Amino acid sequence: MNSPRVLITDDVHEVLPKGLEKLGYKLTYRPDISLSEVHEIVHEYEGMVINSKILVDAKLLDKAKQLRWVGRLGSGLEIIDQAYARTKNVAILSSPAGNAPAVGEHALAMLLALSNKILLGDKQVRNMNWNREAARGWELKYRTVGIIGYGHTGPAFAKTLRGFENPILAFDKYRENYSSSTPWVTAAESAEEVLAKADVLSLHLPLTPETINYLDEKTIASLKPGVIIVNTSRGKAINIDVLIEALKSGHVAGACLDVFPNEKTMTYTENERKLYAQLSDFENVVLSPHVAGWTVESKRDLAKIVLEKVKATVQMG
Repeated sequence: MNSPRVLITDDVHEVLPKGLEKLGYKLTYRPDISLSEVHEIVHEYEGMVINSKILVDAKLLDKAKQLRWVGRLGSGLEIIDQAYARTKNVAILSSPAGNAPAVGEHALAMLLALSNKILLGDKQVRNMNWNREAARGWELKYRTVGIIGYGHTGPAFAKTLRGFENPILAFDKYRENYSSSTPWVTAAESAEEVLAKADVLSLHLPLTPETINYLDEKTIASLKPGVIIVNTSRGKAINIDVLIEALKSGHVAGACLDVFPNEKTMTYTENERKLYAQLSDFENVVLSPHVAGWTVESKRDLAKIVLEKVKATVQMG
């Protein structure tokens, strides 16, 4: 009897391939494989491990005649047609808990860099120009932090904030009793309450039709003047054009962005290049290249969680 085969389409911690081999799988490790190449060979595999570059849509699933499961290294499931996968009896094994702590820490790191003007201070010292007044920061203790979305990364961010003793409001439209594990966090009655009261607003949303441009012209106008916006979830949750105008006017006093509507810089239009050039010019904006959940530890933990879910799926099968 031939061993079941697994296609690994992205770089992964060794704990996963070693664990899969112990389960009896024969591995194809192709971290540089393209989507078109996956389409050519997917029919040969019972399992597939993906990160973000492989779109598991109906077209791919129709070709994957032997596929029993897809392991997603991370949480974003917008790249998978989950409903169609269910009709094909393909299990979707995501691992959002694997990098949630990393996202929480990164969101806090960006916020502290902004509030303490670390980037400005670093530049001053490197240029031998110590303007301490210009580098004066502000403290989180006296700010209300609002969290929209309280699945995995929202609570992780709230846990990093606990020691600051500042008020924290959270809202999640699709969960009940969601703040029970973080009793220092107040569950808001509505998203509007969080938007109106937050001095710092942090988004922890999946990408769905409902969350695209979640912060648009109307929503941003409803925010408290001088608000700080943090986004480590999905770039399309914020209308960047509107954000830039709000930063110019001062209605938004700063932003920490790890994600962007278009992260493929080689495909930028001229207008997109101008927008991101404007964004980069703000000294009250901290940027990072979609790495909030991208740590040494999260790479291991994501792999471990997918492996455990594969084991459970195999046992159930």
